[in-house]
Amino acid sequence: MEIDQGACVGCGQCIPYCPVGAITMDDDGVSEVDLDGCAECGNCLRSAHCPTDAIYQQELIYPRTVRSLMSDVLTIAEESQISGRGTEEMKTNEVTGRFRLGEAGVAIEVGRPCLGTRLYDVETIAQAVARLGVTFETQNPVTSMMADTSTGKFKEDLLNERVLSAIVEFSVKLEQLPELFQILREVSEKIETVFSLDLATKIAPDGSVPTDSYVQQAALWVARNGKTNVALGRPLAAERSGK
Repeated sequence: MEIDQGACVGCGQCIPYCPVGAITMDDDGVSEVDLDGCAECGNCLRSAHCPTDAIYQQELIYPRTVRSLMSDVLTIAEESQISGRGTEEMKTNEVTGRFRLGEAGVAIEVGRPCLGTRLYDVETIAQAVARLGVTFETQNPVTSMMADTSTGKFKEDLLNERVLSAIVEFSVKLEQLPELFQILREVSEKIETVFSLDLATKIAPDGSVPTDSYVQQAALWVARNGKTNVALGRPLAAERSGK
């Protein structure tokens, strides 16, 4: 995103709308965008209501296009054909059957507004969890940024791109969760941003949540804002056994 210096009247009302603090007032009293820090989310353009329409979207050329892909809610990802950083299937599992009994779907959400993340930090996390032998979700745009999905290695020209957030998605066997938790504890000391861990699992036949005991044993803090998706009125996905 850029600001026409000749048209800006220095009202400053665009500054608080930038979630990563990339807009500041220069010595001449007009707003300017730090292009290195800008995540191309489009928030200032759509929300600041610039009185002179000085804010404009410059042409985005790869690799900068990934900033818009991962930060602007109106940008459609080619892999998933939806806007957003991940896939829909984590919320529609009763229909898609993406995660089966005995498995946990994992989403590692890296970065947040007011902080963001560079993709080199996302790579650090992806390479760490790749040691579990996971298969990264193909419909997730983050996976398409990898040069080697077996190791989680990203394409070199993307590593310094800044985005609001990115989601690394895969699934693991329930018994792999303790090792996953330990890997994430270790990698948290090596990155410059924050991340949250999402777990998706089918409810067991007895009504229990299969991931709960693993989370409790690891003494992980849990945000009680989880979702239960039951897909009422639609057929349930069959298990691999055919049941």
